[in-house]
Amino acid sequence: MQQTIRIIGIDPGLRNTGWGVIESLGSSLRFIASGTIKSDAKLSLASRLCQLHDGLEAALHEFTPHEAAVESTFVNKDAGATLKLGQARGIALVVPARAGLPVAEYAPNKVKKAVIGVGHGDKEQIKLMVNMLLPKATYDSDDAADALAIAICHAHHRGPTNARLEAALANENIARAS
Repeated sequence: MQQTIRIIGIDPGLRNTGWGVIESLGSSLRFIASGTIKSDAKLSLASRLCQLHDGLEAALHEFTPHEAAVESTFVNKDAGATLKLGQARGIALVVPARAGLPVAEYAPNKVKKAVIGVGHGDKEQIKLMVNMLLPKATYDSDDAADALAIAICHAHHRGPTNARLEAALANENIARAS
């Protein structure tokens, strides 16, 4: 028996962390919500990371996903920027993990391939395909659109390894109905 799985996709960044929540039932996808957590550049790094933590925790609390997917870090020429992105990514990994969610990681090229069919593409192509796959989707930034793409990628790649989660959800639904 298939269960609806709620997935949060997270596009980590120190300035802006996008998040998007979808539901997946078989090959059917449904938009739930999305948003962007913005950190205040005037604050210390620690305070900015706290802002990201608190924003992601609030999204998890409000939309109660079953699984999380996070885009993996790419290394660029600016080591300092890469390090800060890595710290933001650490927040994006630990918040859902602390909430008890399984957390998957996907390379940017894998996300693009899952959503637009090729491993390279621009933001506009991603937004176009997100809109086609999730016609009711709304998002307030490119980061939130990317987060929805990450969630879509996870829905396509999650596979049979999560059969235990589906069974647990089915048992939980049966217990609630009793």
